[in-house]
Amino acid sequence: MPSPNGLDRLARQLDPSTTVLLTVECQQGVVGEESALPELAAEARSSGALHRVARLVAGAHEAGVQVLHAVAERRPDGRGSSGNARLFRAAARLPVQQHSGSPAVGIAPPIEVADEDIVVRRLHGLSPIAGTDVDALLRNLGCRTVLITGVSANIAVPNAVFDAVNLGYTAVVPADAIAGVPADYTPAMIRNTLALVATITTSDAVLACWRSADGHPAPERGRPTAG
Repeated sequence: MPSPNGLDRLARQLDPSTTVLLTVECQQGVVGEESALPELAAEARSSGALHRVARLVAGAHEAGVQVLHAVAERRPDGRGSSGNARLFRAAARLPVQQHSGSPAVGIAPPIEVADEDIVVRRLHGLSPIAGTDVDALLRNLGCRTVLITGVSANIAVPNAVFDAVNLGYTAVVPADAIAGVPADYTPAMIRNTLALVATITTSDAVLACWRSADGHPAPERGRPTAG
């Protein structure tokens, strides 16, 4: 848990009216029981990261924080996707495919998707932000801070952090709500890379900040009006 001064700073960053919680690839075909990537799914579950993402999503719903779920998928015919990386070519041969409309691209339990949540799907690339609708949606929602959770610490999560920072947002990462493989890679990535560009915290500290904001209704979200 951060120090009292650190918690105050974190609370300012995580103002419910200007924060969006982004879950990255927390889908059945990635972290679910029938995952195409069983080692990653096992780590996300055994580490408790997936459970903590679900807690953060529930806490966001209670605090009035907007939630975006970023999903990676592929058309059955492959249109719009690319084979320009080894990862993409390997994924195309896996027995479980992230096909649009299939159970594999549904959000994995125990995460609960509320009616007000936004699901953003991408057919290409490595980032849940670059080349998707996410940046425009964040700006229309009045977002200043992106709270980034999910998988994997190897690729998609650092891509999301870098893109958020490059676009002018403050990136906050609850270190216990992301996962990658092998298990010892995630803390090394956080310590040596993400900590240089993002605020690193814990899921408990995030929830404490939102609880401290209870009783103060969040302003209506939307595009700021011209003065």
